[in-house]
Amino acid sequence: MKDLAVRLAALDADAGAALRVIAYFDGLTENKAGLQAIVRGAAVLAGCAARLDDLSRRVHIRVDPAGNAAPASSPPDAAWMHTLIAPAATLHLERSGEPGPVEAMILERAAGAARAVLDRTRGRAPAEDPALAELIVDAAASSEVRRQAAATLKLRESTRYHAAATPAGPLLLPAATPTPLPAGRVGLGPAVAPSDLPASYAAARIALRFAADGTAEDPGPVVVRHEELGALALLADLPHTADVPDLRALEHATAAAPWALSTLHAFADAPSLRAAATALRLHHSTLQDRITAAEHLLGWPIREPHGRLRLQLALALRRVRRHPPS
Repeated sequence: MKDLAVRLAALDADAGAALRVIAYFDGLTENKAGLQAIVRGAAVLAGCAARLDDLSRRVHIRVDPAGNAAPASSPPDAAWMHTLIAPAATLHLERSGEPGPVEAMILERAAGAARAVLDRTRGRAPAEDPALAELIVDAAASSEVRRQAAATLKLRESTRYHAAATPAGPLLLPAATPTPLPAGRVGLGPAVAPSDLPASYAAARIALRFAADGTAEDPGPVVVRHEELGALALLADLPHTADVPDLRALEHATAAAPWALSTLHAFADAPSLRAAATALRLHHSTLQDRITAAEHLLGWPIREPHGRLRLQLALALRRVRRHPPS
C-alpha cells in the first residue's frame, strides 16, 4: 500500500495523500486503536486541530495539530469541516470551508474508525429523557411538576442553564460549562434558574427562527442567541402574510443573480468591503461590481448606512419567513 501511495503521489498528489489516509486509519482499526489515537491521526494528517464530541455518550476529545491533547474552551464553530459519526456525535476539523479531497477522506475514514470504537467499547451512556426536558420548558405544566422533573435531571436552582431550541426539540445546557452543540440550527435562550427555563425556551424558539441552515440557499449564522437579537426579535411577530416590499426586492435580486444572496449576506455581515471580499474569496473590485449590480436589482443603495440597515432587516426577515414557528 505504501509503495502504491508513493507511485500515485507522483501522478496525483491528492490521490496519493488519500491512499495514505486510508492505509493509516485501516491500520488503526486493525490494531483496535482508541478514540484519542483516531482523533490524533485526524489532526496530524489534516494539519489542524480535530475534535470528537459525542453528546449521548458524553465523550469530548480534542487534539492539536502537533498531536497533543488540548481540551476545548468553546463549542465547535458551525463553519468548521465536520461529519456525523452518529445522531449525537460529530467529528470536526477546525478549519473553515468545504473539505478538499484529502480532508474529506480524513473525515470519512476517521469517522468510520471512531464509530467502530464507540460501538465496540462505549455502548450508550444513560441519556437524559427528552420528555423531561420538554416538561421543564413547558410553561403550561405546573411549577411542582417542573420542579420534580428538574430534580430528576439533577438541575440545581443555584445553577444557571440555557434552554436551547433545535428542530428536534429542546436541550438544557449548563451556562458555566462550554457544551458542544448538535450540528444544525440552534437558538439559545438566556441563562436562568431551572424554574425560569420556560421563559428561556420561549426566547430560544424565537432565536431559532433567525438561525440559518448555513447553505448557499440560506446563508447566515447557524447558532443564534436571543439576547444578541435585540429589537430584531420583533420581526418574529410580523404576520407571515404581511407584504414587505424590501423582502420582495431581495427575492427578486436573488432570483435574477445566483451570486446575489451570498454576496449580499457577506456584505451585510462584514465590517468592511475588503472583509466581505475575503469571506467570498473575491477580488474587492469584483465585489464592487457585484454590489453595483445588486443595488440596481434591489432598487436602493446598500453602501449607505440607511440602505445597509434595510438590507440587514430584509435578510433577517427572509430567514424568519423560511423558518416559521413549530
